[in-house]
Amino acid sequence: MLKTLDNPFFDSLRQGAEEAATEAGLDLIVLAAEREVDVQSQMQLIGDLIEAQVDVLLIDPIGTGEVLLSILKANEAGIPVLILDTRINSVSASERGVKIETFVGSDNHQGGVVAGEFIRDQTGGKAKVAILEGIPGHESADSRLKGFLAALRGHDGMQILASQSAGWERDQGFSVTQDLLQEHPDLNVVFACNDLMALGAVEAIKAAGKSDQIIVVGFDGVEDSRLAISDGSMLASVAQLPSEIGRIGVETAVQILEGKDVPAEIPVQIELITRENLYRVQW
Repeated sequence: MLKTLDNPFFDSLRQGAEEAATEAGLDLIVLAAEREVDVQSQMQLIGDLIEAQVDVLLIDPIGTGEVLLSILKANEAGIPVLILDTRINSVSASERGVKIETFVGSDNHQGGVVAGEFIRDQTGGKAKVAILEGIPGHESADSRLKGFLAALRGHDGMQILASQSAGWERDQGFSVTQDLLQEHPDLNVVFACNDLMALGAVEAIKAAGKSDQIIVVGFDGVEDSRLAISDGSMLASVAQLPSEIGRIGVETAVQILEGKDVPAEIPVQIELITRENLYRVQW
């Protein structure tokens, strides 16, 4: 159960999962909401999978709190649940008695730190920064933002001029950046909490004729962002290796179905992609 397939990140995750399922001889059903913000649709689709009596559920949750009700229903149906990519709210899960087998994914907070430290180094510790957030209240968005802010804390030369949501989407990244460029003509850095928003920012910056004045750093390392890094319109992106998350998720599901114990968390590495290592980092 993915967030959406209208994003190359999740399509890559799907491909990794499907390859592992083929190798293991499993029937893999892949469902996703049309939009990454449609938590109600995702919950309905999870309900459909529970009704279909699947043997195991792998979920990349849209709403880290809302999805708990769906997981609880899976628990009651005796269906093991693995969480991929985005953590659930562990405090609320414990309070409600929600059980998951494991979490497979990257450290979003550390990814934000990596992005912040990179920008700090690239600008010599002096920059005027705008942040394009994801959806507030979602673990991925909040953790990336907190990590980025942590990297800038104590560095007075790093001024945050604005920080607002662009809804994970490219068109919103474009429109929000357009507004920010008008409000803050001295802006010279944009950090976007995913690559779709970063690519929208790149388009807005190009339209304003400021491509040589503003650096853009994204998060996810999708193919379009790699092309943008290659042509110089983006400086870098923090890559999560989604195909690995999908592959490891399915392989771990197989272990659970075989009655084996698995770790409570299975980390997947992150990599900062720049022009220098563009073709060395596998996505």
